[in-house]
Amino acid sequence: MKKYNIQRYSIPGWLMIISAILILSCNPKEEKLSIQKASLVKDSVVLLASRIEKDITANGPIAWLNYFEDVPGFFMASEGRLAFKDYQSAKTFIKDTLVTALPKIELRWSNLRVDPLTDHLASIGTDFHETITDASGKTILLDGYFTAVAEETKLGWKLRNVHWSVLNGN
Repeated sequence: MKKYNIQRYSIPGWLMIISAILILSCNPKEEKLSIQKASLVKDSVVLLASRIEKDITANGPIAWLNYFEDVPGFFMASEGRLAFKDYQSAKTFIKDTLVTALPKIELRWSNLRVDPLTDHLASIGTDFHETITDASGKTILLDGYFTAVAEETKLGWKLRNVHWSVLNGN
């Protein structure tokens, strides 16, 4: 039988070892969503996506401001580049430029995927098709993929961050 020399560690050394064991064993376990709660989150975020689709089509790009979360962590990327570093820059661009340049957008989602992450967060991924009418009346067709993190807020579900990737455009 092998003997261990426990005296080779000093009191501070033992305290460090015991502290490390306690810290590691006290980490909270990842919360698992119940099937019912995950289903509620998913249904709520599917409803959010449906409202976005209808609102953008009915009211144009200004409607995006109803769905972007006005928090410091908000951002939007497009084609792998940061388009808006925060909510205020998105709001300014949409109100001052986008509504004039592209007054009409018909948005259609397909193959919507919602992954409930917590009681209040979900990941969204979906194919999209847009028929955009620019200020001159020219129609632009865009197809691509949209991803976002949705967060449940006091005002309902909002998009905390967004990314668009366009496959084609004419």
